[in-house]
Amino acid sequence: MPDLRGYGDSSKPADGENHANYSKRAMALDQVEVMRHFGFEQFPVIGHDRGARVGHRLALDHPKRVTKLALLDILPTYDLYTHVTLEFIQAYFHWFNYVRAAPGPEEQLKAHYDAQAAVAITDVQREYSRVYTDMANLHGMCEDYRASASIDLTHDAADLVTKVACPVLALWATKGPMGRLYDVLATWRERAAQVIGKEMPAGHTIREDDPTGTLAEIRAFLG
Repeated sequence: MPDLRGYGDSSKPADGENHANYSKRAMALDQVEVMRHFGFEQFPVIGHDRGARVGHRLALDHPKRVTKLALLDILPTYDLYTHVTLEFIQAYFHWFNYVRAAPGPEEQLKAHYDAQAAVAITDVQREYSRVYTDMANLHGMCEDYRASASIDLTHDAADLVTKVACPVLALWATKGPMGRLYDVLATWRERAAQVIGKEMPAGHTIREDDPTGTLAEIRAFLG
């Protein structure tokens, strides 16, 4: 269960031209190389949020590697950025805030997470605070979003006619805006050949809000 580059304790390379080093293509290749290191040439992929976006790119770029793909609480990035509505902006304001030039968003996030760290009491809260009060981590996260709004859109536009070949499980949150604003299954069925899915009784962090239910759905999907 690796952190993406730029996140957690993973490496944080230089941005690269047009944020290329934080593209989902670069992040997807990381996962192939990690799995190959451990002896796996084929594997299922389970991703939440940004990790699910990497999973989508991984299945497109390396279709022979991915046996099954579980996507938690996302829709294709290209669809969202090319169909912007007021409701989307209101629900996902950070998608537009984080893509501003550094260091503005990073400094804003640092102040926010420093305040959260001061009142963190659980182990989970303290672990989030450990990484999210690190400016290198915050820059890596913002670069991920900047790549999504630039180089990733170029990569995605070139693959619009290519469907994900492996079976896909889409789970989305009852308490989140994704299912309220979009037809999640219909959207994914335009981008993948085999899709099943359901709404989960949770917020955006599905695997934390409903760990038992999430695990049961993924185990059933993986067989």
